[in-house]
Amino acid sequence: MNGSLEDMVNGTLLMGPEASTEGATPPFMSSEFPNGTDMKNMTVVRTGNRTIIGDEIFLNSIAAQALSGIFVWSALLITCHQIYMHLRSYTIPNEQRYIIRILFIVPIYAFDSWLSLLFISNDQYYVYFDSIRDCYEAFVIYNFLSLSFEYLGGESAIMSEIRGKPIQSSFLYGTCCLAGCSYSIGFLRFCKQATLQFCVVKPIMAVITILLQAFGKYHDGDFNVTGGYLYITIIYNISVSLALYALFLFYFATSDLLRPYEPVLKFLTIKSVIFLSFWQGMVLAILERCGVIPEALVIDGHEVGAGTVAAGWQNFITCIEMFFAAIALRYAFTCTVYQEKKAETPASNAPMQSISSGLKETINPGDMVQDAIHNFSPAYQQYTQQSTQEVVPPSHNGTPGPPSARRRMTR
Repeated sequence: MNGSLEDMVNGTLLMGPEASTEGATPPFMSSEFPNGTDMKNMTVVRTGNRTIIGDEIFLNSIAAQALSGIFVWSALLITCHQIYMHLRSYTIPNEQRYIIRILFIVPIYAFDSWLSLLFISNDQYYVYFDSIRDCYEAFVIYNFLSLSFEYLGGESAIMSEIRGKPIQSSFLYGTCCLAGCSYSIGFLRFCKQATLQFCVVKPIMAVITILLQAFGKYHDGDFNVTGGYLYITIIYNISVSLALYALFLFYFATSDLLRPYEPVLKFLTIKSVIFLSFWQGMVLAILERCGVIPEALVIDGHEVGAGTVAAGWQNFITCIEMFFAAIALRYAFTCTVYQEKKAETPASNAPMQSISSGLKETINPGDMVQDAIHNFSPAYQQYTQQSTQEVVPPSHNGTPGPPSARRRMTR
């Protein structure tokens, strides 16, 4: 072990439930621990009353790793089977590519959190793992909004339905300040831009976090103004809140149109996985800061920074939650309607070839890049004005019908 750890042990460490008295410096050496305890396997924690003790924590135990692993691999099996079924019945690519991307949040969240838990003692490796997980959540928010657009036939079809309608004042949906306004193309543009900005901000914050971590300037739960955690948390909170607010506004405006697609379960599941997990991590970090959760100084002989235990509990809880998220997503994004459509059409490709091509299309982010360029381009207003003036084809009875009606089916 390094010298700093030995000094700490020699000066203040007590084993088990014993407490150190004020000013006491018991001369414990590593060779004096019971049963010849090896210092490199020790775990040292600081309790809420600032007492330093040598004690095990649940998070680095075999029981925690095994229990979380059971939930993680169960979630992986459920979701991977669902993804496979969608790829096997890849009949409406414009919708299913967004659905599959959303479903991937379970494998990424679950496996990432499990790895972070397994490497909890390794120099805060969890920060690097969690950065990958956090970047993907921004991608999921964008894909969920894009899927809703696709359900309703795109921007032009949506505008033909809601254009000019007054925005109802609602405290629940945060539209109190929009009373007296009406829906316009600018409203849809704001919804898209608000989600796309999160896709940009989150990866940037992830890179900054990794850089600060490398220079010792980032620790979870450290709200000191000289560290990076406080500022990254503020920026992230503003960005994710704006993105989810845009989803709220879009759902508020199109809830009647989206009703055949059962959007409530979809929306609540996505919101819970992303938004609640963020606040869950914040609460755990604050609890550790307040001493409710013991702070680990050393785990398995490795010195760790502040916030490691809070992040560990966050990862452990996430492993459990992903199992239930997998079940909820299985019902929210069922592949039944696509299987029925496949049964109605003869297969044109071999199954494995179809699955392979569908997966390649799903993981290709080119459509998101093009959408970002389109929505932030100065030519957007001219494009949308032209598209919303397109003639709506009449229905069978001769009266104009909603553009989305031709595609509407229950999901």
